[in-house]
Amino acid sequence: MNTISLLGLVPLAVGLPTSSGATASGLFIDHLENVLGTSFDLKIVARSYTVARQAEQSILNEIARLDAVLSGYRSDSEFSQWLAAPIHEAIRISDDLFAVLSGFDHWQAKTDGAINAATEQLSQLWQQSSLHNATPAEADRQQAVEAVNQKHWRLDADQKTATRLTKVPLRLNTFTKSYVLDRAAEMALNMPDVDGLVLNSGGDLVVRGNWRELVAVANPRADAENAVAMAQIAVENTAVATSGDYRRGFQLGNEWVSHIMDPRTGLPARDVISATVLNPDAATAGALATAFNVLSPAESALLAGQHPGTDYLLITRDGQSVSSANWPGIALPEKTAITAETSTKTAHLLSLPVKDKLWNPNQELQITLELPRFEGRSHRPFVAVWVEDESGKPVRQLALWYNKPRWLHDLREWYTLNVNSDAAASVTSATRSPGEYTLVWDGKDDQGQFVKQGKYTVMIEAAREHGTYQLIRQTMDFNGKTKQQTLNGNVEVAAAALDYREKAATR
Repeated sequence: MNTISLLGLVPLAVGLPTSSGATASGLFIDHLENVLGTSFDLKIVARSYTVARQAEQSILNEIARLDAVLSGYRSDSEFSQWLAAPIHEAIRISDDLFAVLSGFDHWQAKTDGAINAATEQLSQLWQQSSLHNATPAEADRQQAVEAVNQKHWRLDADQKTATRLTKVPLRLNTFTKSYVLDRAAEMALNMPDVDGLVLNSGGDLVVRGNWRELVAVANPRADAENAVAMAQIAVENTAVATSGDYRRGFQLGNEWVSHIMDPRTGLPARDVISATVLNPDAATAGALATAFNVLSPAESALLAGQHPGTDYLLITRDGQSVSSANWPGIALPEKTAITAETSTKTAHLLSLPVKDKLWNPNQELQITLELPRFEGRSHRPFVAVWVEDESGKPVRQLALWYNKPRWLHDLREWYTLNVNSDAAASVTSATRSPGEYTLVWDGKDDQGQFVKQGKYTVMIEAAREHGTYQLIRQTMDFNGKTKQQTLNGNVEVAAAALDYREKAATR
Protein backbone atom coordinates (compact mmCIF):
# COMPACT_ATOMS: atom_id res chain seq x y z
CA MET A 1 0.00 0.00 0.00
CA ASN A 2 1.13 3.57 -0.40
CA THR A 3 2.91 5.14 2.53
CA ILE A 4 0.24 6.89 4.60
CA SER A 5 0.50 8.59 7.98
CA LEU A 6 -1.24 10.77 10.51
CA LEU A 7 0.22 14.23 10.36
CA GLY A 8 -0.12 15.51 13.91
CA LEU A 9 -2.93 17.96 14.51
CA VAL A 10 -0.98 21.05 13.47
CA PRO A 11 -1.51 23.44 10.55
CA LEU A 12 -1.02 21.65 7.24
CA ALA A 13 1.56 23.08 4.86
CA VAL A 14 -0.05 21.81 1.65
CA GLY A 15 -3.62 21.55 0.41
CA LEU A 16 -5.48 23.08 3.36
CA PRO A 17 -5.54 26.84 3.96
CA THR A 18 -6.54 27.93 7.47
CA SER A 19 -8.40 31.11 8.32
CA SER A 20 -6.60 33.81 10.23
CA GLY A 21 -7.21 33.34 13.97
CA ALA A 22 -9.04 30.06 13.46
CA THR A 23 -8.09 26.86 15.26
CA ALA A 24 -5.55 25.01 13.16
CA SER A 25 -6.70 21.91 11.32
CA GLY A 26 -4.83 18.63 11.14
CA LEU A 27 -5.08 15.45 9.12
CA PHE A 28 -6.20 12.17 10.68
CA ILE A 29 -5.74 8.96 8.67
CA ASP A 30 -6.96 5.45 9.39
CA HIS A 31 -7.10 2.10 7.55
CA LEU A 32 -9.68 -0.63 8.00
CA GLU A 33 -10.59 -3.97 6.46
CA ASN A 34 -13.89 -5.72 5.71
CA VAL A 35 -15.90 -2.52 5.45
CA LEU A 36 -18.46 -2.91 2.63
CA GLY A 37 -16.61 -6.11 1.76
CA THR A 38 -13.31 -4.43 0.93
CA SER A 39 -10.52 -2.28 2.34
CA PHE A 40 -11.40 1.19 3.63
CA ASP A 41 -9.09 4.18 4.03
CA LEU A 42 -10.17 7.52 5.39
CA LYS A 43 -8.59 10.95 5.84
CA ILE A 44 -10.30 13.53 8.02
CA VAL A 45 -9.31 17.20 8.27
CA ALA A 46 -10.43 18.35 11.71
CA ARG A 47 -9.67 20.90 14.42
CA SER A 48 -8.74 18.29 17.04
CA TYR A 49 -7.93 14.62 17.40
CA THR A 50 -11.13 14.12 19.41
CA VAL A 51 -13.27 15.62 16.65
CA ALA A 52 -11.50 13.46 14.05
CA ARG A 53 -12.25 10.28 15.98
CA GLN A 54 -15.88 11.33 16.45
CA ALA A 55 -16.16 11.97 12.72
CA GLU A 56 -14.64 8.57 11.98
CA GLN A 57 -17.22 6.89 14.19
CA SER A 58 -19.99 8.86 12.51
CA ILE A 59 -18.77 7.67 9.11
CA LEU A 60 -18.55 4.04 10.20
CA ASN A 61 -21.98 4.18 11.85
CA GLU A 62 -23.58 5.53 8.68
CA ILE A 63 -21.87 2.90 6.54
CA ALA A 64 -23.06 0.17 8.92
CA ARG A 65 -26.61 1.55 8.81
CA LEU A 66 -26.71 1.62 5.02
CA ASP A 67 -25.08 -1.80 4.75
CA ALA A 68 -27.95 -3.15 6.83
CA VAL A 69 -30.33 -1.64 4.27
CA LEU A 70 -28.67 -2.28 0.90
CA SER A 71 -26.39 -5.32 1.20
CA GLY A 72 -27.10 -8.25 -1.07
CA TYR A 73 -24.67 -10.42 0.90
CA ARG A 74 -26.42 -10.17 4.28
CA SER A 75 -29.56 -12.23 4.72
CA ASP A 76 -30.81 -9.80 7.36
CA SER A 77 -30.55 -6.64 5.23
CA GLU A 78 -33.69 -4.79 4.17
CA PHE A 79 -32.89 -5.50 0.52
CA SER A 80 -32.49 -9.25 1.16
CA GLN A 81 -35.70 -9.34 3.15
CA TRP A 82 -37.50 -7.59 0.29
CA LEU A 83 -36.08 -10.17 -2.15
CA ALA A 84 -37.40 -12.95 0.08
CA ALA A 85 -40.95 -11.54 0.13
CA PRO A 86 -43.58 -12.99 -2.23
CA ILE A 87 -43.53 -11.53 -5.73
CA HIS A 88 -46.33 -9.13 -6.76
CA GLU A 89 -46.64 -7.92 -3.16
CA ALA A 90 -46.15 -4.19 -2.61
CA ILE A 91 -43.68 -3.72 0.27
CA ARG A 92 -43.11 -0.38 1.95
CA ILE A 93 -39.36 0.30 1.89
CA SER A 94 -36.94 2.84 3.34
CA ASP A 95 -35.96 6.05 1.59
CA ASP A 96 -32.47 4.70 0.92
CA LEU A 97 -33.60 1.46 -0.70
CA PHE A 98 -36.17 3.38 -2.73
CA ALA A 99 -33.48 5.84 -3.88
CA VAL A 100 -31.14 3.06 -5.01
CA LEU A 101 -33.83 1.07 -6.82
CA SER A 102 -34.92 4.31 -8.51
CA GLY A 103 -31.29 4.91 -9.41
CA PHE A 104 -31.10 1.57 -11.19
CA ASP A 105 -34.21 2.41 -13.19
CA HIS A 106 -32.65 5.75 -14.13
CA TRP A 107 -29.28 4.33 -15.15
CA GLN A 108 -30.74 1.38 -17.03
CA ALA A 109 -32.60 3.87 -19.22
CA LYS A 110 -29.68 6.30 -19.53
CA THR A 111 -27.16 3.60 -20.53
CA ASP A 112 -29.44 1.80 -22.99
CA GLY A 113 -29.51 -1.24 -20.72
CA ALA A 114 -25.79 -1.42 -19.84
CA ILE A 115 -26.65 -1.03 -16.13
CA ASN A 116 -28.95 -3.71 -14.74
CA ALA A 117 -29.26 -5.07 -11.19
CA ALA A 118 -30.08 -8.50 -12.62
CA THR A 119 -26.62 -9.08 -14.14
CA GLU A 120 -26.07 -11.30 -11.09
CA GLN A 121 -27.83 -14.01 -13.13
CA LEU A 122 -25.15 -13.70 -15.84
CA SER A 123 -22.33 -13.66 -13.30
CA GLN A 124 -23.59 -16.90 -11.78
CA LEU A 125 -23.91 -18.50 -15.21
CA TRP A 126 -20.35 -17.63 -16.24
CA GLN A 127 -18.84 -18.55 -12.89
CA GLN A 128 -20.53 -21.95 -12.99
CA SER A 129 -19.30 -22.60 -16.54
CA SER A 130 -15.76 -21.54 -15.61
CA LEU A 131 -15.64 -24.38 -13.07
CA HIS A 132 -15.68 -26.70 -16.09
CA ASN A 133 -13.27 -24.45 -18.02
CA ALA A 134 -15.97 -23.71 -20.59
CA THR A 135 -18.11 -20.84 -21.77
CA PRO A 136 -21.88 -21.04 -21.21
CA ALA A 137 -23.91 -22.87 -23.82
CA GLU A 138 -25.48 -20.51 -26.34
CA ALA A 139 -29.01 -21.52 -25.35
CA ASP A 140 -28.27 -20.94 -21.65
CA ARG A 141 -26.78 -17.51 -22.37
CA GLN A 142 -29.75 -16.41 -24.48
CA GLN A 143 -32.15 -17.66 -21.84
CA ALA A 144 -30.25 -15.68 -19.19
CA VAL A 145 -30.31 -12.52 -21.32
CA GLU A 146 -34.09 -12.80 -21.66
CA ALA A 147 -34.44 -13.28 -17.90
CA VAL A 148 -32.18 -10.34 -17.10
CA ASN A 149 -33.93 -7.91 -19.42
CA GLN A 150 -37.36 -8.18 -17.85
CA LYS A 151 -38.81 -5.53 -15.55
CA HIS A 152 -37.92 -6.79 -12.07
CA TRP A 153 -39.77 -4.35 -9.82
CA ARG A 154 -42.40 -1.63 -9.78
CA LEU A 155 -42.00 1.44 -7.58
CA ASP A 156 -44.75 3.63 -6.15
CA ALA A 157 -43.30 7.00 -5.18
CA ASP A 158 -46.46 8.15 -3.37
CA GLN A 159 -46.71 5.05 -1.17
CA LYS A 160 -42.91 4.44 -1.04
CA THR A 161 -43.45 0.79 -1.98
CA ALA A 162 -41.53 -1.62 -4.18
CA THR A 163 -43.19 -4.64 -5.79
CA ARG A 164 -40.93 -7.42 -7.00
CA LEU A 165 -42.09 -8.84 -10.33
CA THR A 166 -39.63 -11.72 -10.97
CA LYS A 167 -37.50 -14.20 -9.06
CA VAL A 168 -34.35 -13.38 -11.05
CA PRO A 169 -31.40 -12.88 -8.62
CA LEU A 170 -30.53 -9.22 -8.03
CA ARG A 171 -27.53 -7.40 -6.58
CA LEU A 172 -27.24 -3.68 -5.94
CA ASN A 173 -23.66 -3.34 -7.13
CA THR A 174 -22.42 -0.71 -9.63
CA PHE A 175 -23.05 2.64 -7.90
CA THR A 176 -24.43 1.59 -4.49
CA LYS A 177 -21.07 1.71 -2.74
CA SER A 178 -20.55 5.26 -4.02
CA TYR A 179 -24.03 6.19 -2.79
CA VAL A 180 -23.10 4.91 0.68
CA LEU A 181 -19.81 6.82 0.72
CA ASP A 182 -21.57 10.07 -0.21
CA ARG A 183 -24.08 9.69 2.62
CA ALA A 184 -21.33 8.88 5.13
CA ALA A 185 -19.26 11.87 4.00
CA GLU A 186 -22.27 14.15 4.37
CA MET A 187 -22.82 12.97 7.95
CA ALA A 188 -19.24 13.75 8.95
CA LEU A 189 -19.06 17.13 7.21
CA ASN A 190 -22.16 18.26 9.08
CA MET A 191 -20.21 17.94 12.34
CA PRO A 192 -18.65 21.11 13.81
CA ASP A 193 -14.88 21.48 13.31
CA VAL A 194 -14.67 18.92 10.47
CA ASP A 195 -13.26 20.76 7.45
CA GLY A 196 -12.68 18.05 4.86
CA LEU A 197 -12.34 14.35 4.24
CA VAL A 198 -11.42 11.58 1.82
CA LEU A 199 -13.19 8.21 1.91
CA ASN A 200 -11.67 5.41 -0.17
CA SER A 201 -13.61 2.16 -0.31
CA GLY A 202 -11.54 -0.40 -2.18
CA GLY A 203 -10.57 2.11 -4.87
CA ASP A 204 -13.70 4.30 -5.11
CA LEU A 205 -13.28 7.72 -3.51
CA VAL A 206 -15.31 10.65 -2.26
CA VAL A 207 -13.37 13.88 -1.60
CA ARG A 208 -15.34 16.57 0.23
CA GLY A 209 -14.82 19.88 2.01
CA ASN A 210 -11.70 22.01 2.22
CA TRP A 211 -9.19 19.50 0.91
CA ARG A 212 -7.40 18.71 -2.34
CA GLU A 213 -6.37 15.09 -2.80
CA LEU A 214 -3.73 13.61 -5.06
CA VAL A 215 -5.10 10.38 -6.55
CA ALA A 216 -3.10 7.76 -8.43
CA VAL A 217 -4.96 5.69 -11.05
CA ALA A 218 -3.87 2.05 -10.84
CA ASN A 219 -2.48 0.35 -13.94
CA PRO A 220 -4.97 -2.46 -14.69
CA ARG A 221 -2.15 -4.72 -15.86
CA ALA A 222 0.28 -3.88 -13.03
CA ASP A 223 -1.94 -3.15 -10.06
CA ALA A 224 0.34 -3.97 -7.11
CA GLU A 225 -0.02 -1.50 -4.23
CA ASN A 226 3.31 0.19 -4.93
CA ALA A 227 3.38 -0.22 -8.72
CA VAL A 228 3.82 2.80 -11.00
CA ALA A 229 0.44 4.44 -11.55
CA MET A 230 -1.23 4.74 -14.95
CA ALA A 231 -2.04 8.39 -14.22
CA GLN A 232 -2.27 10.97 -11.44
CA ILE A 233 -4.99 13.52 -10.78
CA ALA A 234 -5.60 16.20 -8.14
CA VAL A 235 -9.25 16.53 -7.13
CA GLU A 236 -11.45 18.38 -4.67
CA ASN A 237 -15.15 18.17 -3.87
CA THR A 238 -15.74 15.34 -6.27
CA ALA A 239 -16.04 11.57 -6.46
CA VAL A 240 -13.72 9.17 -8.26
CA ALA A 241 -14.84 5.68 -9.28
CA THR A 242 -12.93 2.97 -11.14
CA SER A 243 -14.23 -0.28 -12.60
CA GLY A 244 -12.15 -2.82 -14.48
CA ASP A 245 -11.68 -6.46 -15.38
CA TYR A 246 -8.79 -7.04 -12.96
CA ARG A 247 -8.86 -8.24 -9.33
CA ARG A 248 -12.32 -9.79 -9.53
CA GLY A 249 -12.37 -11.50 -12.92
CA PHE A 250 -11.55 -15.17 -13.50
CA GLN A 251 -9.40 -17.35 -15.72
CA LEU A 252 -11.07 -19.33 -18.50
CA GLY A 253 -8.52 -21.40 -20.40
CA ASN A 254 -5.87 -18.97 -21.60
CA GLU A 255 -8.11 -15.93 -21.32
CA TRP A 256 -8.83 -13.64 -18.40
CA VAL A 257 -12.58 -12.93 -18.23
CA SER A 258 -14.07 -9.78 -16.74
CA HIS A 259 -16.60 -10.04 -13.91
CA ILE A 260 -18.45 -7.10 -15.49
CA MET A 261 -21.25 -8.41 -17.71
CA ASP A 262 -23.08 -6.76 -20.61
CA PRO A 263 -26.77 -7.38 -19.77
CA ARG A 264 -27.75 -6.87 -23.39
CA THR A 265 -25.62 -9.70 -24.79
CA GLY A 266 -24.84 -11.88 -21.79
CA LEU A 267 -21.12 -11.56 -22.58
CA PRO A 268 -18.35 -10.26 -20.30
CA ALA A 269 -17.06 -6.74 -20.94
CA ARG A 270 -14.01 -7.01 -23.18
CA ASP A 271 -12.83 -3.97 -25.15
CA VAL A 272 -12.36 -1.65 -22.14
CA ILE A 273 -10.38 -3.08 -19.23
CA SER A 274 -10.51 -0.06 -16.90
CA ALA A 275 -12.66 3.05 -16.62
CA THR A 276 -12.02 5.84 -14.12
CA VAL A 277 -14.73 8.49 -13.84
CA LEU A 278 -14.89 11.82 -12.00
CA ASN A 279 -18.18 13.49 -11.17
CA PRO A 280 -19.34 15.70 -8.28
CA ASP A 281 -22.06 13.14 -7.56
CA ALA A 282 -20.65 9.84 -6.29
CA ALA A 283 -23.49 7.64 -7.56
CA THR A 284 -23.11 9.13 -11.03
CA ALA A 285 -19.37 8.43 -11.02
CA GLY A 286 -19.96 4.84 -9.90
CA ALA A 287 -22.67 4.14 -12.46
CA LEU A 288 -20.69 5.61 -15.35
CA ALA A 289 -17.50 3.74 -14.39
CA THR A 290 -19.35 0.44 -14.74
CA ALA A 291 -21.20 1.47 -17.89
CA PHE A 292 -18.00 2.65 -19.59
CA ASN A 293 -16.57 -0.88 -19.30
CA VAL A 294 -19.55 -2.18 -21.28
CA LEU A 295 -20.03 0.63 -23.80
CA SER A 296 -17.65 1.55 -26.60
CA PRO A 297 -15.41 4.61 -26.04
CA ALA A 298 -17.51 6.58 -28.52
CA GLU A 299 -20.73 5.67 -26.68
CA SER A 300 -19.10 6.56 -23.37
CA ALA A 301 -18.10 9.98 -24.68
CA LEU A 302 -21.70 10.70 -25.70
CA LEU A 303 -23.04 9.57 -22.33
CA ALA A 304 -20.45 11.61 -20.41
CA GLY A 305 -21.48 14.69 -22.37
CA GLN A 306 -25.00 14.33 -20.97
CA HIS A 307 -23.73 14.63 -17.39
CA PRO A 308 -22.00 17.96 -16.64
CA GLY A 309 -18.83 17.73 -14.60
CA THR A 310 -17.92 14.27 -15.88
CA ASP A 311 -14.36 13.42 -16.85
CA TYR A 312 -12.93 9.98 -17.54
CA LEU A 313 -9.92 7.87 -18.43
CA LEU A 314 -10.47 4.60 -20.29
CA ILE A 315 -7.86 1.89 -20.87
CA THR A 316 -8.62 -0.40 -23.78
CA ARG A 317 -7.63 -4.04 -24.19
CA ASP A 318 -4.85 -3.08 -26.61
CA GLY A 319 -3.37 -0.68 -24.04
CA GLN A 320 -4.64 2.61 -25.46
CA SER A 321 -5.65 5.47 -23.15
CA VAL A 322 -8.81 7.40 -24.03
CA SER A 323 -9.64 10.43 -21.91
CA SER A 324 -12.13 13.28 -21.86
CA ALA A 325 -11.01 16.70 -23.05
CA ASN A 326 -10.77 18.11 -19.51
CA TRP A 327 -9.25 15.08 -17.80
CA PRO A 328 -7.16 16.69 -14.99
CA GLY A 329 -4.04 14.58 -15.45
CA ILE A 330 -0.77 15.41 -13.73
CA ALA A 331 2.45 14.37 -15.43
CA LEU A 332 4.03 11.23 -13.98
CA PRO A 333 7.81 10.86 -13.68
CA GLU A 334 9.24 9.91 -17.04
CA LYS A 335 9.60 6.18 -17.66
CA THR A 336 12.68 4.78 -19.32
CA ALA A 337 11.73 3.76 -22.85
CA ILE A 338 12.71 0.29 -24.02
CA THR A 339 14.87 1.12 -27.01
CA ALA A 340 17.67 -0.60 -28.90
CA GLU A 341 20.12 1.48 -26.86
CA THR A 342 18.68 0.45 -23.49
CA SER A 343 18.47 -3.16 -24.65
CA THR A 344 22.17 -3.04 -25.53
CA LYS A 345 22.98 -1.58 -22.10
CA THR A 346 20.91 -4.31 -20.42
CA ALA A 347 22.75 -7.02 -22.37
CA HIS A 348 26.07 -5.48 -21.28
CA LEU A 349 25.04 -5.44 -17.62
CA LEU A 350 24.01 -9.07 -17.76
CA SER A 351 27.32 -10.05 -19.32
CA LEU A 352 29.35 -8.69 -16.39
CA PRO A 353 31.12 -11.10 -13.98
CA VAL A 354 28.67 -12.71 -11.53
CA LYS A 355 29.86 -10.61 -8.58
CA ASP A 356 29.22 -7.39 -10.53
CA LYS A 357 26.00 -8.30 -12.33
CA LEU A 358 23.13 -5.92 -11.79
CA TRP A 359 19.51 -6.90 -11.34
CA ASN A 360 17.91 -8.01 -14.61
CA PRO A 361 15.45 -5.21 -15.54
CA ASN A 362 13.14 -7.82 -17.05
CA GLN A 363 12.60 -9.46 -13.66
CA GLU A 364 10.75 -8.48 -10.50
CA LEU A 365 9.85 -9.81 -7.07
CA GLN A 366 6.16 -10.06 -6.29
CA ILE A 367 5.22 -10.17 -2.61
CA THR A 368 1.70 -11.23 -1.69
CA LEU A 369 0.25 -10.70 1.78
CA GLU A 370 -3.00 -11.80 3.33
CA LEU A 371 -4.13 -10.13 6.54
CA PRO A 372 -6.41 -12.24 8.76
CA ARG A 373 -9.96 -11.28 9.59
CA PHE A 374 -10.84 -10.84 13.25
CA GLU A 375 -14.50 -10.93 14.21
CA GLY A 376 -15.54 -7.56 15.58
CA ARG A 377 -12.26 -5.85 14.62
CA SER A 378 -11.68 -4.07 11.35
CA HIS A 379 -8.59 -1.90 11.87
CA ARG A 380 -5.68 -3.00 9.72
CA PRO A 381 -2.46 -3.80 11.58
CA PHE A 382 0.47 -1.44 11.17
CA VAL A 383 2.70 -3.03 8.53
CA ALA A 384 6.15 -2.23 7.13
CA VAL A 385 7.74 -4.11 4.23
CA TRP A 386 11.30 -3.43 3.07
CA VAL A 387 14.37 -5.11 1.58
CA GLU A 388 17.82 -5.35 3.22
CA ASP A 389 21.19 -6.32 1.76
CA GLU A 390 23.53 -8.94 3.25
CA SER A 391 24.95 -6.43 5.71
CA GLY A 392 21.48 -5.62 7.07
CA LYS A 393 21.33 -2.22 5.40
CA PRO A 394 17.86 -1.28 4.05
CA VAL A 395 17.93 -0.78 0.29
CA ARG A 396 14.25 -0.34 -0.59
CA GLN A 397 11.09 0.48 1.34
CA LEU A 398 8.05 -1.14 -0.29
CA ALA A 399 5.17 -0.37 2.07
CA LEU A 400 4.38 1.40 5.31
CA TRP A 401 0.83 1.35 6.66
CA TYR A 402 0.13 3.04 9.98
CA ASN A 403 -2.38 5.35 11.57
CA LYS A 404 -0.97 7.45 14.36
CA PRO A 405 2.65 8.56 14.81
CA ARG A 406 2.70 7.91 18.51
CA TRP A 407 2.26 4.23 17.68
CA LEU A 408 4.65 4.13 14.73
CA HIS A 409 7.43 2.98 17.07
CA ASP A 410 5.45 -0.26 17.58
CA LEU A 411 7.03 -1.28 14.26
CA ARG A 412 10.23 -1.37 16.26
CA GLU A 413 12.50 -3.01 13.68
CA TRP A 414 11.49 -0.55 10.96
CA TYR A 415 11.45 2.38 13.38
CA THR A 416 15.16 2.02 14.14
CA LEU A 417 15.97 2.42 10.44
CA ASN A 418 14.68 6.02 10.33
CA VAL A 419 13.52 5.73 6.71
CA ASN A 420 10.88 7.79 4.92
CA SER A 421 7.32 7.90 6.31
CA ASP A 422 5.74 10.81 4.43
CA ALA A 423 2.08 10.75 3.41
CA ALA A 424 1.24 9.63 -0.13
CA ALA A 425 -1.59 9.78 -2.66
CA SER A 426 -4.79 7.80 -2.52
CA VAL A 427 -5.26 5.12 -5.18
CA THR A 428 -8.32 4.53 -7.32
CA SER A 429 -8.67 1.04 -8.75
CA ALA A 430 -11.08 -1.80 -9.33
CA THR A 431 -12.48 -3.05 -6.02
CA ARG A 432 -10.16 -5.34 -4.09
CA SER A 433 -10.95 -8.27 -1.85
CA PRO A 434 -10.44 -7.36 1.82
CA GLY A 435 -7.09 -8.20 3.36
CA GLU A 436 -5.35 -9.23 0.13
CA TYR A 437 -2.37 -7.13 -0.98
CA THR A 438 0.36 -7.39 -3.59
CA LEU A 439 3.66 -5.50 -3.66
CA VAL A 440 6.46 -5.56 -6.23
CA TRP A 441 10.19 -4.92 -6.02
CA ASP A 442 11.70 -3.96 -9.35
CA GLY A 443 15.26 -4.50 -8.13
CA LYS A 444 15.95 -0.81 -7.55
CA ASP A 445 17.08 0.87 -4.34
CA ASP A 446 15.42 3.92 -2.82
CA GLN A 447 17.50 6.14 -5.11
CA GLY A 448 16.11 4.43 -8.21
CA GLN A 449 19.27 2.50 -9.13
CA PHE A 450 19.38 -1.23 -9.85
CA VAL A 451 21.07 -3.23 -7.09
CA LYS A 452 23.61 -5.95 -7.76
CA GLN A 453 22.41 -9.53 -8.05
CA GLY A 454 22.88 -11.53 -4.87
CA LYS A 455 21.21 -12.29 -1.57
CA TYR A 456 18.71 -9.89 -0.07
CA THR A 457 16.30 -10.25 2.82
CA VAL A 458 12.62 -9.34 2.62
CA MET A 459 11.37 -7.95 5.94
CA ILE A 460 7.64 -7.98 6.80
CA GLU A 461 6.83 -6.42 10.17
CA ALA A 462 3.33 -6.18 11.63
CA ALA A 463 1.93 -4.81 14.88
CA ARG A 464 -1.68 -4.33 15.89
CA GLU A 465 -3.10 -1.90 18.42
CA HIS A 466 -4.41 -4.15 21.23
CA GLY A 467 -2.89 -7.05 19.25
CA THR A 468 0.50 -8.69 18.78
CA TYR A 469 3.89 -7.93 17.24
CA GLN A 470 5.20 -10.13 14.41
CA LEU A 471 8.31 -10.09 12.21
CA ILE A 472 8.98 -12.21 9.11
CA ARG A 473 12.51 -12.36 7.65
CA GLN A 474 13.15 -14.23 4.43
CA THR A 475 16.42 -14.26 2.51
CA MET A 476 16.42 -15.08 -1.19
CA ASP A 477 19.20 -15.28 -3.76
CA PHE A 478 18.32 -12.94 -6.62
CA ASN A 479 20.73 -14.43 -9.13
CA GLY A 480 18.59 -14.23 -12.26
CA LYS A 481 17.04 -17.68 -11.77
CA THR A 482 13.32 -17.37 -11.08
CA LYS A 483 11.93 -19.03 -7.96
CA GLN A 484 8.95 -19.01 -5.62
CA GLN A 485 8.77 -19.31 -1.87
CA THR A 486 5.86 -19.57 0.57
CA LEU A 487 6.44 -17.95 3.96
CA ASN A 488 5.06 -19.08 7.29
CA GLY A 489 2.13 -16.94 8.39
CA ASN A 490 1.41 -15.65 11.87
CA VAL A 491 -1.31 -13.97 13.92
CA GLU A 492 -1.14 -10.65 12.04
CA VAL A 493 -0.04 -11.82 8.57
CA ALA A 494 -2.04 -14.95 7.77
CA ALA A 495 -0.09 -15.81 4.62
CA ALA A 496 2.76 -14.43 2.53
CA ALA A 497 4.64 -15.56 -0.57
CA LEU A 498 7.56 -14.43 -2.73
CA ASP A 499 7.62 -14.85 -6.50
CA TYR A 500 10.89 -13.89 -8.24
CA ARG A 501 9.79 -13.91 -11.85
CA GLU A 502 10.01 -12.56 -15.35
CA LYS A 503 7.91 -9.44 -15.81
CA ALA A 504 6.34 -11.02 -18.86
CA ALA A 505 4.74 -13.55 -16.51
CA THR A 506 2.20 -10.94 -15.41
CA ARG A 507 -1.25 -11.11 -16.99
